[in-house]
Amino acid sequence: MKKYFSVTPLFFDRVLLQHPRIVILCMLAVAVVFSFQALRFRLDASAETLVLQHDEDLRYSRLIDSRYGQHDFLVLTYTPRGDLFSPDALATLAQMRDDLRSIENVLSVVSILDVPLLESCHVSLKDLTADLATLESPTVDKELARIEFRDSPLYQNLLLSPDLNTTALLINFPDDDVYHDLFEQRNRLQQRKAAGLLTPDERAELKRVLEQFQQHRDTMRRQRREDITAIRSIMDKYRSDAELFLGGVSMIATDMIAFIKNDLKVFGLGVLLFLVITLGIIFRRKRWVLLPLLCCVLSAICMFGLLGWLGWEVTVISSNFISLQLIITMAISIHLIVRYRELLAQSPQEPNRRLILDTVRLKLKPCVYAVLTTVAGFGSLVFCDILPVITFGWMMIVGLFVSLIVTFLIFPAVLILMPKDKPPVKREWQFSVTSVTAKLTEAHGIPIMIISGLIFIFSLVGISRLDVENCFIDYFEKNTEIHQGMKVIDQHLGGTTPLDIIVDFEEPNALPLAGPRGQNEAESSDIFDEFDEFDEAATDEKYWFTAEKMDRVKAVHRYLDSLPETGKVLSLANMLSVAEKLNDGKALDSFDLALLYSETPDKFKTMLVKPYVSVEHNQVRFWLRVRDSEKSLRRNELLKKIKADLTGKLDIDERRVHLAGLLVLYNNMLQNLFGSQILTLGITVLVLTGMFLILFRSLRIALIAMLANVLPILVVLGVMGWLNIPLDMMTITIAAIGLGIAVDDTIHYIHRFKDEFQKDHKYLPTMHRCHGSIGHAMYYTSVTIIIGFSILALSSFIPTVYFGLLTSLAMFIALLAALTLLPQLLILVQPFGKES
Repeated sequence: MKKYFSVTPLFFDRVLLQHPRIVILCMLAVAVVFSFQALRFRLDASAETLVLQHDEDLRYSRLIDSRYGQHDFLVLTYTPRGDLFSPDALATLAQMRDDLRSIENVLSVVSILDVPLLESCHVSLKDLTADLATLESPTVDKELARIEFRDSPLYQNLLLSPDLNTTALLINFPDDDVYHDLFEQRNRLQQRKAAGLLTPDERAELKRVLEQFQQHRDTMRRQRREDITAIRSIMDKYRSDAELFLGGVSMIATDMIAFIKNDLKVFGLGVLLFLVITLGIIFRRKRWVLLPLLCCVLSAICMFGLLGWLGWEVTVISSNFISLQLIITMAISIHLIVRYRELLAQSPQEPNRRLILDTVRLKLKPCVYAVLTTVAGFGSLVFCDILPVITFGWMMIVGLFVSLIVTFLIFPAVLILMPKDKPPVKREWQFSVTSVTAKLTEAHGIPIMIISGLIFIFSLVGISRLDVENCFIDYFEKNTEIHQGMKVIDQHLGGTTPLDIIVDFEEPNALPLAGPRGQNEAESSDIFDEFDEFDEAATDEKYWFTAEKMDRVKAVHRYLDSLPETGKVLSLANMLSVAEKLNDGKALDSFDLALLYSETPDKFKTMLVKPYVSVEHNQVRFWLRVRDSEKSLRRNELLKKIKADLTGKLDIDERRVHLAGLLVLYNNMLQNLFGSQILTLGITVLVLTGMFLILFRSLRIALIAMLANVLPILVVLGVMGWLNIPLDMMTITIAAIGLGIAVDDTIHYIHRFKDEFQKDHKYLPTMHRCHGSIGHAMYYTSVTIIIGFSILALSSFIPTVYFGLLTSLAMFIALLAALTLLPQLLILVQPFGKES
C-alpha cells in the first residue's frame, strides 16, 4: 500500500496533468457508453424484496402456491354515501362492475351482485346443479339477501364488511402460465447453483431463463400498469357517489415502482440543488460549484450504466443510492477544494501545477482510506440475508469506487485547464463552529468525557427497548392509496396479510365407504343405485371426504376464527357450513359427503374445494388473513401460539402442521433484523478497527477513533428505542452505513493531527491548528452530508424518511464527537508521544 501511494503521484504528474484533455475526453467517452447501458436499468418492487434470501419457508410457500393455485387479482372497495342495498347504490355498483369487465385484460369481476344466494332463496342440496339466484335476480327479497350476506360464512369479511357498509369487487386477471413456467425454471436452476450442482449447460440455460424472465416480467408489469390506470380512470367516474379504494399485490408493486422513480428524481435533483447552494455559500466561486457538480454528474451516469450492465435492480431499499452517490462524491470534492485553497493561501506564488499535484498527493491517502472505511460499512450489508439489502450493499461498494476514481481524475484534469485561482481571502467570523469547539474542548475536556459517558448509558437503555414489530401499512404516508386501501381492507374486509395453515392427515387415502349403519340391504342397494348416477362424473376423490376428517377441519377452522388477530378464514369448513344449513342444519356423514362432492358443480368445486384440499397429498389448507394494522399484533408470538395450540389443544402431530405464506416470510425477515443489525455493525467495527491499525499503526489510536465513532451510532439506535421506531429493512442499515461514513472525518482529522504534531510536539496548539484547517473541511462535508440525507425525508416511503433523518442525526453527532470527544481523547491519551 505504501508503494502504491508513492507511485500514484507520478501518474498524476506525468500522465494526467500533462494530457488533461485526453483524460477528460476518455472520461466523457466512458460516460456516453455507460449512458447507453443505463437503458437496461431496472426497478423491482415485487414481494420477493420483503423476504430472506435463503429462507426454507420461502421454498415451502412456493410449493403450496403451485399446489393450490395462485392468481393475480385486485380488490376494489366500494362504500356508498347511503345504504349499500338501496336501488341507487346497487345500480351504481352494477354499472361500475360492467365498466371494469370491459377492460381488455380483466378476466372477471366478482361482486355481491354475482354470487349465488342459497339461504334466502331456500336452496336445497339437490338444487346446486340448477341456475341459482343472485342479488340481481328480480325475484330475490333484498331484506332476506341482506340477512344472508350478514350471516354468511362465505361472504362476510370477504365481499362484505360486518357492518354492511362496505363491499368489495374482486377483479381477476388471467393466469400467466409463461411467467409461472419461467419462475419455476429460474428458482430450480438458482437452487442448483446455490448447491454447487449447476452444469455448464444449466449455467447457460439459467442465463437464458433470467433474460426471458426479466423481459416477460417487464412486459407484464407495463400491461398491469396500464390495467391499473384504466381501473383508476373508471373509479374516478364514481368517486362522487361512493368512497373507493384499490388494493392488491400488483397495485402495491406498481405504486411502489412509481415511488422509487419519484424518489430517484427527487433525491437526485434535490441533493444536487442543495449541494450547489451549499457550495456557493461556502466557497463563493463558480469554479468550486461547477467542478464538483461535473464530478457528481459523471459519477451518477457511470453508476446508472454499471447497474444496467450488471443487471442489478433498484428496489425501494436502494432507491436512495443516487443521493448517497452524489453526497460521497461531493464530500471527496470538498476535501480537495479545501486543501487546494489552503496550499494556495500558504504559497500564492507556486505554479498551479504544483498546487494541484500537492493537493492530490496530500489528500489521496486519507481519501482512499476514507472510501475504504465507507466500503466496510456498506460491505457489511452483504452478510445480511435480505436480498435487497445485499444488493444495496454491492451497489454502494461499486458506487464508492466510481466516485473516488472519477473525482481524482476529473478534478485535477479540469482544474489544470483553468486559470490559477486567486488566493482566498480569509474572512473573520464572529462565530465559527470549529473555533468554538476547539475552545470548548480546551476549557471543558473532563465534562465532555462525563457527558459522553452519560450519553453512552442513555443510548444503551434505549437500545434495550428496540423492537422489530412494525405494520406494513405504516410504511406509506396516510394520503397514499396504498395506505388508505390497505387500511379499509384490513379493518373492514378481513385483514391484509395472508397466512396458510397446512394440515396433513395421518391415515392413507380412504377406501370406499359403506352406507350408514342400520340400513337394510334393500335400502342400501337403492341408495347406491342412486349414487351410481354420478359415477361417471365422480372419481375416487369423493371417498376421501370422511366425517372424521371434516370434524378435524371444522375444529381447526373454529380455532383459527376465534383468534383476535385473524380476519377472514377460508377453508373446506366454509363449504361444510353452507351445506349443513342447506341440509336443515343436520351434520353430514361420510356417505352424505361423498354424495355432496359428486353433486357439486365444477364451478363450486373450483371456488370452494380445490383451493383448500389436496386429495393427492392427503392434506387440507386453511387460508386466513391477519389484521396487519392491529397495534397489539405480535407476529412471531402469534405463529408460535397457532402451532402450539394446534398440536396441544387439538392434538395434531407437530410434524403434520405447517405454516406458510407472506406472514411467515415477513415475520422471518423481521426476526432476522436483530441478528443482521448485530452482524453488520460487528463486522463494520472489526474491519474499521483493523483498517485504523494498518493506517496509523497504533492500537491506542485505533481504539480512540472507534470510540469517537461508535458513540454517535449508539445514540441513534438509542433514540430509535426511546421513540419506539422499529427496526426494518432500511433502519438496520443506518448503523453500518453511518459508522462507515462518520469515520471519514476521523481519518482526515487524525491524519492531519499526526502531521501537525510534528511541528511543535504540543497537543493543544496542534488541536487548534487542526480545527482551523481540516476542521473546516470536516464541517463543510458534514453539512453537505446532513443536508443530502435530509432530502430523503421527501420520500413517500416512511422507512426511507426515517433512514434519512436518523442518518443525518448520526452525522451531526459524529461531527460534534470528531470536534470535541476525539481531540480530547488524543490530548488525554497522547498516542503520538509525550509533549516536548
